[in-house]
Amino acid sequence: MMTGETIQSGAALVCDECNVDALSKLDVYCSGAGYYVGTYCECGPYSRESRYYPTHAEAEKALDDWNFGR
Repeated sequence: MMTGETIQSGAALVCDECNVDALSKLDVYCSGAGYYVGTYCECGPYSRESRYYPTHAEAEKALDDWNFGR
């Protein structure tokens, strides 16, 4: 993981382009690689805070337990 790639590693909490508080959008999202805990802003995907999970339920449990990370 690169510095600033995730909120945990130093990414800004507010998107420089659309000024949305990315942390307030922490949720489960889906990509071609699977489900993940991450953030979105008005510009689109902002950060991926977790590894990829094979199911929405597994990613949701990680978020609910606050047990995710890369």
